[in-house]
Amino acid sequence: MQAIQIEAFGNPADVMKVVDIPDVGAPAEDEVIIALEASPINMSDLLMIAGRYGHRPKLPSVMGTEGAGRVVAVGGGVKHLKQGDRTLVPYPAPAWAERIRANASRLRPLPSGDVNQFAMLGINPPTAYLLLTDFVTLPSGSWVVQNSANSSVGRALIPIAKSLGLKTVNVVRRDDVVAELKAIGGDVVLVDGPDLANRVAAETGKAPVALAVDGVGDTSTTNLLGCLAERGVHVFYSMISGKPSVVPATHLIYRDISVRGFWLANWFKSAKPDQITQMYDRLTPLVASGAISAPIAGTYRFGEIAEAVAVASKNRGKVLLRVG
Repeated sequence: MQAIQIEAFGNPADVMKVVDIPDVGAPAEDEVIIALEASPINMSDLLMIAGRYGHRPKLPSVMGTEGAGRVVAVGGGVKHLKQGDRTLVPYPAPAWAERIRANASRLRPLPSGDVNQFAMLGINPPTAYLLLTDFVTLPSGSWVVQNSANSSVGRALIPIAKSLGLKTVNVVRRDDVVAELKAIGGDVVLVDGPDLANRVAAETGKAPVALAVDGVGDTSTTNLLGCLAERGVHVFYSMISGKPSVVPATHLIYRDISVRGFWLANWFKSAKPDQITQMYDRLTPLVASGAISAPIAGTYRFGEIAEAVAVASKNRGKVLLRVG
């Protein structure tokens, strides 16, 4: 069967190769075999391939970390999935292969819906959900501020927050996405800048903001910290600026702000199977209904991987690899 594999870390366009590898064979008692339909190329995938991510797989390695496909074989002990069901490729199983062998314990059948959107359910929506729920207990009606609001995590955070009864201040870096984020439910959408805290206070009626979600770094961190109430929590999950975060100590000292970090891979290491399935049970209907939806820049076959990577590297919408 075909797969996309690397044998060395480096420029993704140079080191990613379509190869023939042995078939996964029959499932064990607690396993299923999934025929991949779609899998996104995430920026984290490209960083991992380049050797610049928090995890380096043992080489050679089939790449990809999430996706969706059809169950084509079921182990004897699996009762909750059957052949023909659509399900997720469990994060972080190597996804860029025609067929994937997976433990079935935390997999569930997916409802009807867009397979391309389901393929992106594995990473970004859980990240957004856990950022909202794992760090601060937020009563209904509370305000949350996030930068990188136009990212896939940011776009997922807006409807998830709404489902939790929360209001969002969404900070972006381009004027042209303001109306679009308002249209998908962003309560307040503002372009980043040094006066951000004053504008957030004006838009929210000076409501206290207990949680800030930071995916940018650089001076955007400074601006976001200024929006927080005393004893607020500032959580980093990415640094898409590529620059170190600027964190004035005065915010931490005089207003007792806490700074935390979040990486989904670490959460999965300690999460129990029922925590994982309950989380996906909450998020799946939001994807099925279209409430959570990521813009798609293009879909490509395995053999078009070089073109797919070139488009994905522009970071202007998700690129998906399709099989079948």
